[in-house]
Amino acid sequence: MKGHDLGPLVGCHNSASGGVHNALVEAKSFNATASQLFTSNQKQWRGKKISDEEIFKWEKAKAESNVRVIISHDGYLINLGSHNSELLDKSRVAFVEEIERCLALDLDFLNFHPGTATDKNPQRCLDTIIESLLLFAPLFENNPKLKLVLETTAGQGNTVGHSFEHIDYILKGCRHKVPVGVCIDTCHIFAAGYDIRTKKAFDHTLKEFDKVIGLKHLYCMHLNDSLKELGSRVDRHSCLGFGQIGIEAFKFAMQDERLKYLPKCLETPEKEARWEDEIQMLKDFYYEKH
Repeated sequence: MKGHDLGPLVGCHNSASGGVHNALVEAKSFNATASQLFTSNQKQWRGKKISDEEIFKWEKAKAESNVRVIISHDGYLINLGSHNSELLDKSRVAFVEEIERCLALDLDFLNFHPGTATDKNPQRCLDTIIESLLLFAPLFENNPKLKLVLETTAGQGNTVGHSFEHIDYILKGCRHKVPVGVCIDTCHIFAAGYDIRTKKAFDHTLKEFDKVIGLKHLYCMHLNDSLKELGSRVDRHSCLGFGQIGIEAFKFAMQDERLKYLPKCLETPEKEARWEDEIQMLKDFYYEKH
């Protein structure tokens, strides 16, 4: 996805209400060059398969937009690290269905939260996540485009993935068989204790990421400010520049050579939505330097 010809790849999480193609219609209205969506109801276990009619509408909407990178976000119920066998089986089936929808729509990335240690045993949870991901390997054998991306978490409750070490452990356990990388969520890493408020702080955090995981495994980003303070372990998104992180971090993300070409999607609060303005602001940050 990196390259001067693509320019800034920015967008937000778009609504697929009424059909997945509507996400791209909305993205076009915001002048977005990237988009994220739920391919099915994120609060239900079973989702419908993508029909030929939906694919036709999707491809038409994509051709009429300027969206160049598209990311799916998996459902909220899925927990690939659950210790409960029934919940784990349902999660794995739902994830397979999500992969199949992503392949049908020819998406670039499938973003997912690693999982929750429902038995309060994070190591067991991490190992179960790896076991889950390895099960999906056959789905990617003839599909080189789609990549899975582990989203960094805030560390609320018993979730794993709030430390770079957690993410690295999962990647090392499965990346030899499954195409998987990382999505940094700025709100989440800040809430987890990684400071990004200044250029110096963000640079330090990126160097830590590179040391532990490797920046070559960073595929995309979620740009969100945080209502809660550094290290709070509380996941509460805020509009850019209206939270505890501040606007300098997002300018850095659009201008730093290590990040500027990564696709970036906003997940800022819907009730306070400023998506069109925020997307334009991020583009302006990019073009200030390039």
